[in-house]
Amino acid sequence: MKTSATSTHAAPGPATGPAQHPALVPSGRWLLFALTTTLFFLWGIPNNMNDVLIRQFMKSFVLTRLDAGLVQFAFYLGYFVLAIPAALLMRRFGYKSGFLVGLALFSLGCFLFWPAALVNRFSLFLTALFIIAAGLSFLETAANPFIAQLGSPETAARRLNLAQAFNPLGAISGVLAGTVFIFSGIELTPAQTALLRARHAYTAYLHMETLRVVRPYLVLSVVTFLMLLLFAVTRFPAVALESRQDVPLQPTGWNSPASLLRAPHFLLAVAAQFAYVGAQVGTWSYFIPYLIEYTHLPEKSAGYLLTAALVAFGLGRFVSAWLMRFVQPMHLMTLYAGTNLLLAALGVLAPGWTGAIALLVSSFFMSLMYPTIFVRGLRGLGPLTKLAGSAIVMSIVGGAVLTLLMGLVTQSTTTLAPAYLVPCLAYLFLFVYCLLDQRLHVPESGSSGIVPTH
Repeated sequence: MKTSATSTHAAPGPATGPAQHPALVPSGRWLLFALTTTLFFLWGIPNNMNDVLIRQFMKSFVLTRLDAGLVQFAFYLGYFVLAIPAALLMRRFGYKSGFLVGLALFSLGCFLFWPAALVNRFSLFLTALFIIAAGLSFLETAANPFIAQLGSPETAARRLNLAQAFNPLGAISGVLAGTVFIFSGIELTPAQTALLRARHAYTAYLHMETLRVVRPYLVLSVVTFLMLLLFAVTRFPAVALESRQDVPLQPTGWNSPASLLRAPHFLLAVAAQFAYVGAQVGTWSYFIPYLIEYTHLPEKSAGYLLTAALVAFGLGRFVSAWLMRFVQPMHLMTLYAGTNLLLAALGVLAPGWTGAIALLVSSFFMSLMYPTIFVRGLRGLGPLTKLAGSAIVMSIVGGAVLTLLMGLVTQSTTTLAPAYLVPCLAYLFLFVYCLLDQRLHVPESGSSGIVPTH
């Protein structure tokens, strides 16, 4: 297999074109950009189908909200555990190896939904979700830095935001597929449940509800397997910018993994990504139960409103990518973090339609956070880029931790609105992070593909 690590392309010489207007994607690399961007769409599907699974498993396995939070815990644990192995694999064999292993695990995990449903075991579903997320950990560890380094450092944030803009399209597809094909629309009253129990038909009804999750995941398994074949026959050149070893990483010559512990912009980015992903996943995971509890919408209607939130998220990605032509990314993110702090507070203080609309709108302002934090954390790290990128991907475990924390708050208060204090605190931290990051000076000389985008 010919991979980026084994290719022998020379590092490019000094740019000859106008330095003020570098191309978003260099000539000849648009195909690679498009193919890799497809992955951002694909991994958005299972990420947000989880929000439907939480509600469905609460019904079919009769789970508490805290127990249902294990869906996100198992999923994001897969990200956490496999991120470093993914980085080590790609450091040895290149980005293409990460794409291939990631797609293989992704496809396998989706396929395992079938036997898990047949034996009707919640623990097997959690195992399948862990394997899916393990695959996504490889894909994200590869795709984010690969896209960022595919062109000029000055356009890295714009390029990654553009690629990430296709992620919410996958998220929307996942929630729509879940709402249409997983939700049956049958919500039993206590009297109907008692009648089914009396007829000894309640267990069969619950199993039928469990089986509804199989079809979307089998389709996704086939699609990802076909993508695996496509990546296998595609040649990926070396990302020459990262492979430059002739320039120091920093004026002090940091070039070992331990050097990352002396890079405050990287450490802050890891903490910020933990907080952001936790806020995003927690907000969406409990959005359908929030709507059902405070607006009394049926589950399908609540699912469609979650889809609307993801549409707002996707719109925010495209709008933010355009705004960053005129506004520095971190200035924009500071504004977005402050806005979401206020919107999440409304979800706590005004439960009902006011809070629901506020939480829906907050999705728009989440949009630029993940790619912007990612780029800011990796700037100037040279040969340590893959390892640092994997550490930032590991911080996605915030989606598991903060979602479970929201479940604990809900269980202790017996109502859902106070749980949104957790995203509030996360956005407060993100606002402070934006201010701190802008005060840090990261030398641009000798950086290798990820530098501040001004």
